[in-house]
Amino acid sequence: MTLEELVALALTEDVGPGDVTTESCVSQDTQAKAWIEARGGIVLSGMRAAEEVFQQMGVAFEALAEDGETLQPMQRVALLSGPARAILTGERLALNFLMKLSGIATNTAAYVAAACGEIDVVDTRKTTPLHRRLEKDAVVHGGGKNHRFALYDAVLIKDNHIQAAGGVAAAIQNAKAASSELRIQCEVETVAELEEAIAAGADSVLLDNMDNAMLSECVRVAAGRVETEASGGMTPERIATLVGLGLDRVSVGGLIHQARWVDLALEFEE
Repeated sequence: MTLEELVALALTEDVGPGDVTTESCVSQDTQAKAWIEARGGIVLSGMRAAEEVFQQMGVAFEALAEDGETLQPMQRVALLSGPARAILTGERLALNFLMKLSGIATNTAAYVAAACGEIDVVDTRKTTPLHRRLEKDAVVHGGGKNHRFALYDAVLIKDNHIQAAGGVAAAIQNAKAASSELRIQCEVETVAELEEAIAAGADSVLLDNMDNAMLSECVRVAAGRVETEASGGMTPERIATLVGLGLDRVSVGGLIHQARWVDLALEFEE
């Protein structure tokens, strides 16, 4: 689904047959100017979506800041001009995109700071249906990186795949035979499974829900042989304790699904 299609559907959901409040209060001839501002210190994301909302409403949108920019409280991010009715009708949807996506970017920035540039912080597929592209872009705006986008662009063998396939080696060998051009990552729970995954030809191993001692041992065993990724219960505080361990990356579903919306507002010029 394109951004244009997503915004059109969102407007249909919100406006339906008409914005009864605005249409009853404001003349269709009234023109207005307004701005959008951040109410706190945030990392900005969602500008493309916000602009698309107002574009579809027939409102001129001038960006004053860029996605990925760190904003100060009360900093303006965009100027709007056009029919007052259109600005009012598009206001909440545009702000919803900005508040949610900037929340993800701001949240991600805290995890990235904790990693001190030594460990890549990546997202997961724990995303809002149909909003994945926007949410994954927000992770990048916060300084993180993207894991696979969906089920089709990389092989990620989890514990249930392993059980259904009959073991770590069998799952990896089956995947290599069927998807020789795709990157193969395999979840492991023990050093023995790690060795099995390396021998079977995995490109990366997912070290899931391990304590620091186990992670350290797995990184030692894997060093120079396969990429390592830790996952499960990751917070900025936990990530800070992993710096220097030698991990290549940590994956964090909470970058997206635990992010709190931040506060932005739209104000009319008098």
